[in-house]
Amino acid sequence: MIPHKNSIRSAVITASIALLTLFLLATATRAQEPSNPKAPRSERHEFIISNFKTESGVTLPQARIVYGTYGHLNAAKDNVILMPSHYMADYHGYEWLIGEKLALDPDKLFLVTTEMFGSGHSSSPSNTPEPFHGPRFPVTTIRDNVEAVHHLLVDELQVTHLRAIIGFSMGAEQAFQWAVSYLAFTDRIVATSGTAKCYPQGFIRLESQINAIALDATFKNGDYTKEPTKGIEAFALIWTAWLYSQEWWRDELWREGAKPGTTFESTLNEYKTNFIPGGDANDIILQMRTWERHDVGTTPGFNGDTKRALQSIKVPVLYMPSETDLYFPVGDARYESAFIPNVTLKPIPSLWGHTAGAAPNDADSKFLNDAISKFLRESSN
Repeated sequence: MIPHKNSIRSAVITASIALLTLFLLATATRAQEPSNPKAPRSERHEFIISNFKTESGVTLPQARIVYGTYGHLNAAKDNVILMPSHYMADYHGYEWLIGEKLALDPDKLFLVTTEMFGSGHSSSPSNTPEPFHGPRFPVTTIRDNVEAVHHLLVDELQVTHLRAIIGFSMGAEQAFQWAVSYLAFTDRIVATSGTAKCYPQGFIRLESQINAIALDATFKNGDYTKEPTKGIEAFALIWTAWLYSQEWWRDELWREGAKPGTTFESTLNEYKTNFIPGGDANDIILQMRTWERHDVGTTPGFNGDTKRALQSIKVPVLYMPSETDLYFPVGDARYESAFIPNVTLKPIPSLWGHTAGAAPNDADSKFLNDAISKFLRESSN
């Protein structure tokens, strides 16, 4: 019996999708390497959620969450701290906090660091087969990421309570969302260089960066056959202008740790051409969409009332904006702090702009580790 031509076509399509998926997964795995050869020991894991429904209404047949672990889960499963990733970061992004002499000792704690949708490793436009490949991947929200990680903790690790959630930048957005969505799931929250809502100026900045990529003729509305390099470079230049403070550039702090002969021009060119090495344009755009749409006030039950959502937070919060952050200005943090019942507002005295919240230098590292260590000790007493 000769197979019907539609059956043959269906089999070919199915096989092609399977091969594409295997290729993309292999590529993503190879691309993910430790950020620091002296980093603490970690393990990489993947968690799959079947038929994951996003806030946009689109259901992903398989949603993949890549995550790292440090240390060991104790028998009581009560030594867990969660650290959700920041923009386009892999699970190694919090190693400035992890170590025997740092705030989080992996010999005592079980640390879980998760990667957001769009990281290129977790489910992303670049590694998801059709019908959701590339620009057809749904816009995922901060709440989508929180819900996926909630499944990971409860279903995969059987962890139902956390000692703390610590987040930098978009990780801070996730930490605030956890505190609103799951009032009693954690004992405390730490948020560095990030707010509970993306305010209009931030939205405009993100849109300008998205437009820089989209205006590259190679982009083709996201259906490109090669990366829109010129668009990504234009995006990176805009991003870099906001990354550090004006004083950082004026005082030439880019010279710290730089190779001999480094100039302003070579520094700027490095940011322009190598800001997110290997980053896929659709992934880069997806996480910006995730960022710009975030508002804890749009959590079901709050009807867009950000103040009321912040007032609902029950756990102690250590809120650490950078004094010179242009992404998440310290004024926005002061504004939000007025509505959080049990908050400690502790700005980071740094000229390193947004990056101050992730310990880019020894002084900021000491300030962050000392403050977070003290907060965790006090909160546990």
